[in-house]
Amino acid sequence: MAPLTSGIAHLITTFFSEKQRRGVLAVSQGLTATGGVISDYSDPGPGAIYRAHVFTSSGTFTVSALGGYGSNVEYLVVAGGGGGGFAFNAGGGGGAGGLRTNLSGHPLAPNESSFPVSVSSYTVTVGAGGIGAPTSKGDGGNGTPSVFGPGPITSQGGGGGGAPGSGGPGTPGGSGGGGGTYPNGGPYAGGTGNRVTGSSTPAPTQGNPGGTGQHVAGTWEGGGGGGGAGGAGGNAAPGPGLNSYGGAGVQVLIGGPPASNQSIGAPGPSGTGWFAGGGGGAPGAVGGAGSALPVGSTPYAGGGPGGPGGSNVPGVSGTYSTGGGGGGSGWNPGGGPGGNGGSGIVVVRYQIGSLTAVAKATGGLISYYGGKTIHTFTSSGTFTVTNPSLTSLETFVVAGGGGGGSYFGGGGGAGGIAYNPAVPVTTSPGAYTITVGGSGSNSTAFSITALAGGSGAQGGGNTTGASSGGSGGGGGSGPSAGAPGTQPGQPQPAGTTNYGNSGGAATTAGGTYTSSGGGGAGSAGTTASNAPLGGAGGDGIQAPPSFRNPISSVGTPGPGGAFYFGGGGGGNGGNSPPSYGVGGAGGGGTGGSGIPSGASILAATDGLANTGGGGGGGDRGAPRPVSVRDGATGGSGIVLIAYPS
Repeated sequence: MAPLTSGIAHLITTFFSEKQRRGVLAVSQGLTATGGVISDYSDPGPGAIYRAHVFTSSGTFTVSALGGYGSNVEYLVVAGGGGGGFAFNAGGGGGAGGLRTNLSGHPLAPNESSFPVSVSSYTVTVGAGGIGAPTSKGDGGNGTPSVFGPGPITSQGGGGGGAPGSGGPGTPGGSGGGGGTYPNGGPYAGGTGNRVTGSSTPAPTQGNPGGTGQHVAGTWEGGGGGGGAGGAGGNAAPGPGLNSYGGAGVQVLIGGPPASNQSIGAPGPSGTGWFAGGGGGAPGAVGGAGSALPVGSTPYAGGGPGGPGGSNVPGVSGTYSTGGGGGGSGWNPGGGPGGNGGSGIVVVRYQIGSLTAVAKATGGLISYYGGKTIHTFTSSGTFTVTNPSLTSLETFVVAGGGGGGSYFGGGGGAGGIAYNPAVPVTTSPGAYTITVGGSGSNSTAFSITALAGGSGAQGGGNTTGASSGGSGGGGGSGPSAGAPGTQPGQPQPAGTTNYGNSGGAATTAGGTYTSSGGGGAGSAGTTASNAPLGGAGGDGIQAPPSFRNPISSVGTPGPGGAFYFGGGGGGNGGNSPPSYGVGGAGGGGTGGSGIPSGASILAATDGLANTGGGGGGGDRGAPRPVSVRDGATGGSGIVLIAYPS
């Protein structure tokens, strides 16, 4: 029987290898579920076909039917990374967000439990990254937990990088923040990583401790590296800063075929698909490296490098949707703020059924709907044509949204949107670079450019006005004008339609402290007043019908209960409820507000990931905490590509 068994195994392996090469997904029967961005793929190893639901922002995983492969699902749950510290001399790197996975065959899986589902809905919470310490001595903020439940599976937010203003140590978290420095003080220890207590033995470990910050009088100082999911942050030692690297991340190949580049996560020591790297300590240490590397080396696993210190250059933020920690920064005499932590991610995977289609290209998260193949890029990557019959591509490009202004600031403008129903394929087979912009960055595909959203104006009489962009930022209190949206005038390949609008203009109506909403892809930002709710962000637009797969949650709800909206502008910051503005439909963030006593405060919210939504404007200054008076960041963009299957 051995030769027969071996021959069958060979036939099965050959069958699925050929299907993987051609992109054919065979008929099977598994769970029926909705939520997140869908990625369908075959794994030539076990010969299985999987569906992954990728959540880069909070949502719901809903199971409507069970199939023939059992009820267990596999998960990756990564929390938001911690912000980098800003110390007198050198701040510690932010710790990575906690990481948990039960992916079959992964080294961390034995410490986790199986996760059976039923016909029910499961809440998915994707944690935001912690705010980097501002340009005054202070700790970075902790990241926010990510949760998949009920159950639930919870990963803790990364710890903020340390600074002497609060004693110097890094903050505990999923992974701990690195310790800061101060003249004639220290060493300051890194924060501890999180270990979940539970019935499993050993208990799941989400991350590792941050490194120690150190100062040697008159010669050298360095902040400790933030801890990572795969290793501790480096202890500061003369170099300078090279040894205070961010802790290593972890590779989790759950978003696509293990043998190919993953379209989620960040680069690491071996390919892509790495998450939860720690932020590097100042000055200049590499994020997520897990070992001492020269300043300027490529960061790994989403961890932001530390700022150089003494040059007004901030620590680098962790990469969105990786849980990477933000890089630390230093003063001496004028460094920038610590880097923000990267937002988290949740992925749910299972063996699927009832799907037959042919993919004619690779790249991104691949799904099938309405007789078409859809490639969804939530981060930058490569679209490679593999079938010469592919001659035209329907393409929808969304840029990153702009940030909101602080101190009664205007809302951030949405990222510009560009749509072309029939982009010609000029190279077949051939590879095309796809760039998905983060907050305030352009997105590009096939020579189509979507411009980043403009930032909202600073309020309170500040001279920093709103900036133009794909959609313009809103005006700040003072008053100041909103900025124009420049996406409509952007030169593009033939057949491309551009979307973007201006931010609203602030006025003195209703008092001095008014500001306005950022522009959206579908409408302009609203001019503020004290009428509820003034200064709303402009609405976005709905993705074309080809991309409205009912089992996918690309975009957000819009007017009239419709879904699949992106490009919403950020709302304005207000003095007190109800003078703040809500975000525009399509991922725009809400403005901050509070009453003078400091009670009932509401922090501005970021634009949602992969919508291009603008960030909300901040509330007034002191005595408000930094988290309320500062504007929020814009959401990252997205690129959608479709063609007949």
